[in-house]
Amino acid sequence: MGLTKRRFSKARTAKRRANFKVHPVTLVHCPKCHAPMRPHRVCPTCGSYAGRQVIEVRAEDRSGA
Repeated sequence: MGLTKRRFSKARTAKRRANFKVHPVTLVHCPKCHAPMRPHRVCPTCGSYAGRQVIEVRAEDRSGA
C-alpha cells in the first residue's frame, strides 16, 4: 500500500466528506393499491410485485397497527 507524500489539508478532507450525506427514502406508488412503497420491492400493503400477487398479507398487517 502506498504512503502519501504530503498530508491532506482539512479543507480537502471536508470537501470529500461533504458528498457523504443521508438521502431521503425514495417512494413510488403501488400500481395496484396506490400505497407508497419502496421501488423494486414487494408492496407491504397488498403483497404484489410486477403485476402479480407474490405474498399474502393478513388483515391485521394491513391496518398498520
